[in-house]
Amino acid sequence: MFKLPNLNIGKISLLVAIMTWLSLLFVDITRLFGTVNQMESGIAPEISYILQVLFFIMVYLFYNYSINNSEKSNFLDLIWRGASTGIVATSVSIFISIFYYLLGDSRLASDPILRNFFYHVDFAFITLFLVSCTLLWKHLILYQRTKRVVNQWQGFEIGLLISMFFVFFNQNTLDYSFLFGLSVLIIFGAALSVNLKWIPYLTFKEKWKSILFLVIIQISSAYLFVQVLSYSGSITPYLNLTDNLFLLSLFGFVFIYSIFSFLVTLFNLPTSSVFEQKLVEAINFQRLSQSIKPGENENQVLDILMDSCMSAAYVDAAWLELKDTEGNKNIIHQRFINNKERKIVQEIIQDTKPFSDFTWEINTNDNKTYVGKLQDFKYKSAMVIPLVVNKDTVGRIFLLKEVKDGFNKEMTNIISTFVGQACISVENYRLLNEAIKNERYKEELQIAQRVQRSLLPSMLHKDSTFQIHGFSEAADEVGGDYYETQALGDNQFAIIIGDVSGKGTSAAFNMSQMKGVFHSLVQLNPSPRDFLIKANAALSHCLEKNHFITTSYFVLNTKTKTFKYSRAGHCPTLFFNAEKNNSEYLSIDGMGLGIVRNKLYEKYVQEKEVGYSIGDILILFTDGIVEAKNDQNEEFGYERLKKTVNKYKDLNADQLQQKIIEELYDYIGKSTLPDDDYSLLVIKFIQ
Repeated sequence: MFKLPNLNIGKISLLVAIMTWLSLLFVDITRLFGTVNQMESGIAPEISYILQVLFFIMVYLFYNYSINNSEKSNFLDLIWRGASTGIVATSVSIFISIFYYLLGDSRLASDPILRNFFYHVDFAFITLFLVSCTLLWKHLILYQRTKRVVNQWQGFEIGLLISMFFVFFNQNTLDYSFLFGLSVLIIFGAALSVNLKWIPYLTFKEKWKSILFLVIIQISSAYLFVQVLSYSGSITPYLNLTDNLFLLSLFGFVFIYSIFSFLVTLFNLPTSSVFEQKLVEAINFQRLSQSIKPGENENQVLDILMDSCMSAAYVDAAWLELKDTEGNKNIIHQRFINNKERKIVQEIIQDTKPFSDFTWEINTNDNKTYVGKLQDFKYKSAMVIPLVVNKDTVGRIFLLKEVKDGFNKEMTNIISTFVGQACISVENYRLLNEAIKNERYKEELQIAQRVQRSLLPSMLHKDSTFQIHGFSEAADEVGGDYYETQALGDNQFAIIIGDVSGKGTSAAFNMSQMKGVFHSLVQLNPSPRDFLIKANAALSHCLEKNHFITTSYFVLNTKTKTFKYSRAGHCPTLFFNAEKNNSEYLSIDGMGLGIVRNKLYEKYVQEKEVGYSIGDILILFTDGIVEAKNDQNEEFGYERLKKTVNKYKDLNADQLQQKIIEELYDYIGKSTLPDDDYSLLVIKFIQ
């Protein structure tokens, strides 16, 4: 069977645009040649207008395809793309002006055919700049899509399309109908220009860069607009292409949106609304972890989960499909959609990629999120996230939006986090209710051991520049010690170790709160000091009055060979300096999380940065290591730990960790039961 080749819309539209411009240039020069030589060319102005409209459409299609398929689609790259196009267009216009200035009053300077050629070149670059910026603004305006904004933009695009053909009615003359149409489109563009929700997601440095790029766009727009005005007074005898309703409307829209973006970005510099949004998400995260108590129904957490997901993604409709113990599927928490519509949409989802790839039986659904488009008359995009409890898929959440591509990366990440925490809460609830039916010892053993396994990571993040190895042993069935790592990107790693007051199940559950806070806040990539401040604010809502958590938080940068750290009442970190061949304890002030539960806590947190080199070693540990006692009631102590590290400094991280534990048990006696949890992280820098 004959198969049509895949067409590259971008290349085709670019080729047609170039050919159209060359045709427009040839037609206008031919007409001009006839006019200069008092000959009838026979070419009507309407032919030029048709070619002009076709050129506009091809340039619009090219940039629309190019931007939608660009791998670099972050905000700063988009603004720079518009600024760079403005620089090129302005440079070409300035070059033409300089060229004619150098010609002076020569005969070549007054040649109409040469002027007409440069006029068409200027017209082409002005069109490229305006159309590219307009479509870049479209991408920014529709970053967080809602039905209202999408409809407004579609109306604006229809207005721009009509303005292309307006030349056939008024021949590019500035009459009242032209001014009326221009006013309507500029007002429409100004209304769209208030959609600036992308700005808060810029970092402080990116905001400064975007301000610079926006200024470049404004200067380019102003200069090119002045050039267009200068052509208006001296366009005779060749055809006027620049006093065009479409071009002047784009001038207004590009300039207004760049002004709005510039002002909002400038005034947004001192604040950071993104962190406020993330803090709200962290609070919702804590609500999920606190939502289930023994004896209550797990529907409570699922109800909060639905509200949190719909709020985070501005969802138009949603429901939750839950599988019972017999395998039957039940629909609960159905929002803003009736049963008839839901059944139709669910059938469409089940027959659409990637949603059709979902299966209930596999045990890897906890790492999957299904996002895609729908061929539905009302709902255009959907997200389906499995609910996995203890490797068993127990349900699915369906989220629908009435716009295409309605779920961006930030929405997907936070919703996945909410679902993950909700599944942990549901799992904890089920485990707790099961254990309540048994005797107290079995309750402690079964529930707490599962929680403890979920707390400690199975893999520690690292790269080729350092080794890391961890060890943890609980005094009871479970303990309150916790450590974890997270890759932050750009050669950075977050490392945390903590210890909850108390022991046993209560300590393990409190540490699960710490794990949730860590996974929530680490997405913001805060400094160590900011992490402890935000963690204290979050944990203050969930820790009991008589409980607190000590922790140390590190941000390791393997590119600059430095690490920043803050301490919240935790044991000081032991640092072996290979150059000095000596160990010392890194200790700065810091108060445990949950002790001071207000803004005064910020006064008790400090941050410090330390450089390291090859061969240096970091030892992170909990107090159970140094407070372990022998049969004479003497503690292992900080000095003995330091001597052990100095003695075995040449071993790798795994071997050094084993030697420390061996020395510890040799000291207290291998048959002695520990009276506190032992946890240890050994980090050795090898490159």
